[in-house]
Amino acid sequence: MIDTAAGEAVYTANCASCHQATGEGVPGAFPPLVGHVPALYNASREYLVNLQLYGLQGEIEIDGQTYNGVMPAWAQLSDEDIANVLNYVSTAWGNEAQLENFQPYTPEDVAPLRDAGLTAQDVYALRQELNLGGE
Repeated sequence: MIDTAAGEAVYTANCASCHQATGEGVPGAFPPLVGHVPALYNASREYLVNLQLYGLQGEIEIDGQTYNGVMPAWAQLSDEDIANVLNYVSTAWGNEAQLENFQPYTPEDVAPLRDAGLTAQDVYALRQELNLGGE
């Protein structure tokens, strides 16, 4: 079961300062989550967990806008917090309508990826393999 309130609380405390309360981001600085999280989920459910755990560094393009900042790793959050925030951003702001066969994240989805030892650059390389089109 998705704990929307818990996910929103994690998002507000840790993510909203960059991606904004509305998930729209800041053009050129912080990418939007609206409409983009579903594309990532549909390409690779596991990728979103790695993104949260290890961060991202490298130039990306979303809807014609280039972003070249650094997303920090959030491995200090619990497995439950990461699952809750991923469920929140996946289903908030109309994102749920764009998801294909959505299965809510659980702490058990997060735990085995903690020991992967990835870097933010590794996550960037994984992103390049997702075939997101336009990126």
